[in-house]
Amino acid sequence: MAHLGNRRSRALAIPVGLALTASLGFLPMTSATAAPLEDAPVAAPAADGPKLSYVVNVDGGGSTANAVKKAIAKAGGTIVISYDKIGVIVVTSQNPEFGTQIRKVRGVASAGATRTAPIQAAATTEEGATQRLSASEAQAAAKQASAAEDPLEPLLWALPAIRADKAHQKTLGSKKVNVTVIDTGVDDTHPDLAPNFDAAGSASCMGGKPDSSAGVWRPKTGESDHGTHVAGTIAAAKNGVGVTGVAPNVRVSGIKVADATGFFYTEAVVCAFVYAAEHGADVTNNSYYTDPWMFNCKDDPDQNALIEATDRAHRYAWKKGTISVASAGNSNYDLDAKEIVDTTSPNDSTPGTRTVDPKKCLDIPMQLDDVVTVSATGAKNLKSSYSSYGKGVVDVAAPGGDSTAYQEPEGPAVNGAILSTLPGGGYGYKNGTSMASPHVSGVLALLKSTHPNATPAQLERMLTSQAESTACGAPYDINKDGKIDAVCKGGVNDNGFYGAGIIDALRAVR
Repeated sequence: MAHLGNRRSRALAIPVGLALTASLGFLPMTSATAAPLEDAPVAAPAADGPKLSYVVNVDGGGSTANAVKKAIAKAGGTIVISYDKIGVIVVTSQNPEFGTQIRKVRGVASAGATRTAPIQAAATTEEGATQRLSASEAQAAAKQASAAEDPLEPLLWALPAIRADKAHQKTLGSKKVNVTVIDTGVDDTHPDLAPNFDAAGSASCMGGKPDSSAGVWRPKTGESDHGTHVAGTIAAAKNGVGVTGVAPNVRVSGIKVADATGFFYTEAVVCAFVYAAEHGADVTNNSYYTDPWMFNCKDDPDQNALIEATDRAHRYAWKKGTISVASAGNSNYDLDAKEIVDTTSPNDSTPGTRTVDPKKCLDIPMQLDDVVTVSATGAKNLKSSYSSYGKGVVDVAAPGGDSTAYQEPEGPAVNGAILSTLPGGGYGYKNGTSMASPHVSGVLALLKSTHPNATPAQLERMLTSQAESTACGAPYDINKDGKIDAVCKGGVNDNGFYGAGIIDALRAVR
């Protein structure tokens, strides 16, 4: 069973190696899974099997949805929540034939199981190790920090790499702007996050139903520190303590979607997009892929339903004014290739080996339309050794860190990874496209602060047009062993490694 230490989250343990639609009409994404035109009777539920979760995507209005809900009950399903505005119903069932039966019902556009492992209570699982900041490093950094810097800011090589340090001389961002971190939870008690944390936009979406009880968005003891690290990169306060975020004066919220075993299931992600959009999110950060499939294939009825449900939720958020950012992944895949061999799916039961076409089998939410997809760079402004890439897939690049064996920072920074906040008031280093994505979310927050009336489409255009164009460069042999490790396609303004270029925070505030 895979957990957060692997490629599924967009963070990597250290060190890193090379191994490593326009409308909201509820239409089916492919004709293969469309509901039949005639009504179909629902058979009596089969004998009880393992309890699974499902998404049922309805094609039609209220009367159709009501009929589908009745059919769900007849098929042995229990409705957890119905997102009527997007036509997505979250269901649990122990009927092994539930998906097959409900797909035959008139008004069902698509339906599928969101997991291959049964729903069950599970012990918390520690993610892959994070390298914690040592006391000696912290003391040395504080001695080098200027009066205008937070004490650990000299270790943040990524801020000058995107000119965020210069942007901060003009603005730290607006308190009217909110970035919501959809992740493993955020520790809002951290002294670098507490000043900017927005509890009103925070919740837990585990199981697919929002819970906004106080503190439910925090990671529990033994759970992943991933979301807290991401939040610090975006909006750690410039307050004389610790590190500084890219947009250190904007509000940050946390929506916990990873369950106790570290899986990001579709029902939780759908819940998070809807909740964020309805609670004032200007930007959502998505440093994960939706489990259990790294790639969801449209010709598979279950996986196609997961694509459609997530896409409906994301499009709803987009129309409500929320722009979403997602990480490209840590597998060094060419996402523009004709074929990719996936050996990790499904990661919640027994993975197999399958060859997929990444244009027909999507990594979600990263490959959904209008999601800003981010590749990672290291301290030398080269594609990180692990970062996936692909012309026409990657929109922009941003610092995500890399092994110092490949890209060593200059100046006071001593680690090629990204330093940020950890639960319990600590600080630590991580590498990954998970760390690149929040740099972009921070720049979008600065753009929104500077252009408060900008729509998601306008923000996306500004982000890409202001990025620093970065050519493919020399053949990519990151470890200098004479073997090409990845092939970059495209020109200086649009290529597979860097998209439109490396983000620029200073241009965002001019």
